[in-house]
Amino acid sequence: MSIPQMMISSEAGWRDLEHQHPTVLSLFLWMVLPLSILPPAMLYYAGTHYGDALMVGWSGKPWSVIAPLFFLCELAAFVGMGLFIRSVVDHDTSPIDTHDAYVVTAIAPVPMWLSSLALLVPNPAFVAVVALTGLVAASALMYRGIYALCHMADEVRAASVTHTVMAAGLLCWAAFLVPILMF
Repeated sequence: MSIPQMMISSEAGWRDLEHQHPTVLSLFLWMVLPLSILPPAMLYYAGTHYGDALMVGWSGKPWSVIAPLFFLCELAAFVGMGLFIRSVVDHDTSPIDTHDAYVVTAIAPVPMWLSSLALLVPNPAFVAVVALTGLVAASALMYRGIYALCHMADEVRAASVTHTVMAAGLLCWAAFLVPILMF
């Protein structure tokens, strides 16, 4: 599986995943769980080491509470987004099975998870650029995954589903910021 190829092709990587048919549990244990630890760990690190360099007042926040809450939100989002993708695809186009919806849900956020490594650099502009790049890459993976695993013939329908799912995903990420802003 090559994530960069999967961003630009609906064939490369996606067909391999379809043939390998990894279980949702194995995707969760070997991909989602380890990678979803990165953002809360990076938030904790950045917040406790140079939080005020990123945003005034961040050094004093209870990062030992915020980071685990963020992690739990990510895990809940994985469960919810898989079901949401299936619902949107079933409503809009040809059906997708639950397994394939969770494959897309596991693969698409990889660039966002990896973009959290930008928090190692205490520069808000750099962090923002890397996060936006991760968002664009995640959107490409979402589009290609939906197009490939739903066996769509219409790119416009795949784009429509992707826009709906990414909008919901952005709302989830905005909700993840609530624990940070609350404290």
